[in-house]
Amino acid sequence: MSFLEHLEQLRWHLIRATVAILIGGTVAFIAKGIIFDVLLFGPKDVNFPTYQILCNISRAIGLDESFCLEEIPYTLQSRTVAGQFSAHMWTSITAGFIIAFPYVIYEFWKFISPGLYDNERKTAGGFIWISSLLFFIGVLFGYYVVTPLSLRFLGSYQVSAVVLNEFDIGSYIGMVRASVLASGLIFELPIIIYFLTKIGLVTPEFLRKYRKMSLVVVLILSAVITPPDVTSQIIVAIPVLVLYEISIFISKRVIKNQKKKEAEAKANRSK
Repeated sequence: MSFLEHLEQLRWHLIRATVAILIGGTVAFIAKGIIFDVLLFGPKDVNFPTYQILCNISRAIGLDESFCLEEIPYTLQSRTVAGQFSAHMWTSITAGFIIAFPYVIYEFWKFISPGLYDNERKTAGGFIWISSLLFFIGVLFGYYVVTPLSLRFLGSYQVSAVVLNEFDIGSYIGMVRASVLASGLIFELPIIIYFLTKIGLVTPEFLRKYRKMSLVVVLILSAVITPPDVTSQIIVAIPVLVLYEISIFISKRVIKNQKKKEAEAKANRSK
C-alpha cells in the first residue's frame, strides 16, 4: 500500500478504537453511583483496604500507630458552576478507555500485523491478553497502592493549622486519574521493550549496561507519582524494577529467536 493508504488504514483503526472508548465511557457515565461513590471516593474512606493493611502491618512489626488512619482530614467541594458535570464527563472518558483497552490494543495490533511474519501474527491473542493483563494489574496497583499513599500524605499535609484542606473535586479526581493511568502504562514496559527489541533499538546488553541508570530513573519516577516519603517510593519502585528485569529477559528471548530464524534462513539458502 502507498503511504496515504496506510494513513487511511490508521484512520479507521483510530475511529473504531475511539468508538469503543465512547461506548465504554457511556456505560461509565450511566453507572455514576458505582464510578464515584464506590471507586473514586473509595480511597477517601478510612476503611479502604490499603489503609487497613498498612495499619495491620505496622502493628505486626511493632511500629507505632502512625500508619493507622482514624479520620480523613480533608473534604471535597466543587467551586465552579460546571465542576461536577465536567468531572463526570472526563471521568467517564477515562473509565471508557480503561474498559475498552483490550479492544484498543486489538486495533493497534491489526494495524501493525501486516508487517509481521505469519507465526508472529498467530500470537495476536497472546499479545492482546498479556498487554491487557499488565495494564489492568497496573491500574489496580495505581488504585490500591499509589492513590491511597498519595492521598494519605497529601490529604493530611499542612503548612499551618490556619489552612484547611478543602480540595476541589477536579483536583482530587485528576490525581486519582493520573495515578491509575500512569501505573497502567508503566506496567506495559515489557511490551514496549519487546517492540523496541524487534525493531533493533534495544538489546539485552543495552538494558544491562544502563541498569543502574534505570534504577535512578525509576526512583525519580516513583518520587514524582508518590508522596515524598521513602516507604511509598520503595513500594512503587519494587514492581517497576521487577518489570525491568522481566523486560531484559524478554529482549534476550527476542534476540535469540531472531538469530535462530536468520540461521534457518541461511541454511535454507545454502541448500
